[in-house]
Amino acid sequence: MQRRFPSSVARPGLRVASCLAAMGLLASCATAPFATRGALTWAQRLPALQQNGDWDMQGRAAVAVGKRGWQASVDWRQKGGNTTLRLAGPLGVGASLLRLNSDGLSVNGAPPRSDVVDQLQQRIGFDLPLANLRYWLLGVPDPGTAYGITLNGRDRARQLTQAGWTIDFLRYMHFRGDWLPAALVLTHEGVRVRMAIDSWDGVR
Repeated sequence: MQRRFPSSVARPGLRVASCLAAMGLLASCATAPFATRGALTWAQRLPALQQNGDWDMQGRAAVAVGKRGWQASVDWRQKGGNTTLRLAGPLGVGASLLRLNSDGLSVNGAPPRSDVVDQLQQRIGFDLPLANLRYWLLGVPDPGTAYGITLNGRDRARQLTQAGWTIDFLRYMHFRGDWLPAALVLTHEGVRVRMAIDSWDGVR
């Protein structure tokens, strides 16, 4: 026997079902772009990551140069071709503000000059590859220089060699439907830099 419900009872149920359906549709619309981006191969993601010029990163670095070593917190802000890097740590470097743009490298507000760069190199113990590092941090090579790369089982960079450096990507973190580096090691002629990334922002 078919049962009929009064319209006053049926309507709330329909409203609930409609609301649930709408919520499901909104959720699928919100997550679809992220899922699509995360499904892209490394080669497909490469151009977008290399062209990305608006992002922030916070993390930590531990540097070993021969028998010397120091640690620092890292605050990196990339705006177009302008790099702002703040290093703050109790060992070795103290606090430093580096700005790299088309005019050159500025250290702690000083105008870009070769002697300032030399002083920075003596202070930290090596020539910091800032121009390349903005790409390496995203897990991709600098598009302007030859490189070699090995991918991991998740189709992301496992090891990158470029500009005399070897970059090993040890761990990735999930960010807005994609995978970005969370831990990496850079080595070059007796220099070893371990970086742990705590947070990303702005990477599209």
